[in-house]
Amino acid sequence: MNAKQTLTTVLSTVALTLLACTGAFASSGVTNKVFVSGPLILLFLGFCALVVVIQCIPAVIMLYGMIKGTLSAKTGEKVEVKN
Repeated sequence: MNAKQTLTTVLSTVALTLLACTGAFASSGVTNKVFVSGPLILLFLGFCALVVVIQCIPAVIMLYGMIKGTLSAKTGEKVEVKN
């Protein structure tokens, strides 16, 4: 067999396999059930979001300080080290 015939055979096999596939048996169950979250769940998710936002505030302040320190670095000063 040459390379072109082998490639054609492989592609045909893959195409026929994909066409013959059906849905999984696990997906044939009830899919129309609606989950309704109560107000306590929404309150809990809001609290989690608040915690994340509050933890971002010190990170932003530290990033600002690092950028400010990098941009205002003094060059050309001699530093003496004592042993």
